[in-house]
Amino acid sequence: MAIEIEIPPEWKKFRYRGKTLEELLNMPMDEFIGLLPARQRRSLKRGLTMAQVKLLAKIRKVRQKKLTGKKAIIKTHVRDMIILPEMIGLTIAVYNGKEFIPVRIVPEMIGHYLGEFSPTTKRVQHGEPGLKATRSSMFISLK
Repeated sequence: MAIEIEIPPEWKKFRYRGKTLEELLNMPMDEFIGLLPARQRRSLKRGLTMAQVKLLAKIRKVRQKKLTGKKAIIKTHVRDMIILPEMIGLTIAVYNGKEFIPVRIVPEMIGHYLGEFSPTTKRVQHGEPGLKATRSSMFISLK
């Protein structure tokens, strides 16, 4: 299954486990699965969930529209989808529990999960302590 993707020059040097991007795009799925790490390989060999199948169908549909010149962002809640070579170049908005985080798929992401690029927690930023923050501040007058 040959997939038509416009490949920028900086992506031409990319290799995944010794395979170029063009080889990955033209590779049968079974052969590609063999290149993945154990967890992803086992997950894909078991088969895709219904949500993952729907997402993949939506990706293929958008890929065809993109060939005609239309741009689209795909929104999804499927954080456990493994990034496949046919997703490269698309922007997928992944839900993090509060909002959709747009993720531009680049070749270096192949084999990772979509959820890895959409953090679910924010970093804690501590400010100055306020009143009643410590035991000694109980005795400070509020006036």
